[in-house]
Amino acid sequence: MRYPRTIVFVDLSGFTAYIRRTDDDAAIAMLKTFREIARDLASEVGVRIDKHLGDGFMAIATNQDSGVIFAMELQRRFGEKREELGLRIGIATGDIILFQGEDYIGTAANLAARLCDEAVRFGILMPTYQALNLPAGVIAEPVGELALRGFDEPVPASRLVGIVAAKFRNDTEEHWTRAPFAM
Repeated sequence: MRYPRTIVFVDLSGFTAYIRRTDDDAAIAMLKTFREIARDLASEVGVRIDKHLGDGFMAIATNQDSGVIFAMELQRRFGEKREELGLRIGIATGDIILFQGEDYIGTAANLAARLCDEAVRFGILMPTYQALNLPAGVIAEPVGELALRGFDEPVPASRLVGIVAAKFRNDTEEHWTRAPFAM
């Protein structure tokens, strides 16, 4: 059975070079700050961080607005804390298959991951055809068609810019959106 979801892939841009030029304690502190900001924000907007992938993660939103708000606000909050590294984020919405209760499979997941790979120059990318009804304060700037690994045709992509204008407290009160009680 397929479910409509918005997939958000996030990666710390430049983290590999950062850990080569700094010590382990600084690298761990950077990751800890990154994950704390993401976890707290996910709880606020009703997004679930599905899995961590080293210096990045995949998050799931039940609607596109929540995914976009999460990405935009994560970029803003992390930038306030750690200006030396940026984030690259790919967002895609579509029907996914939940496989064995733990893996999201489908075009949306693959597309979000590939857009994240390309976002190093852009910050936040999403397919242009999905960037039509964005939250107030968010603008889509087309960047052209991108040749993405695994996709037969180039994908028209847009960079998301702006500041989310609306109040976005959207906690669903479900336990999967809550920050853990113990660290």
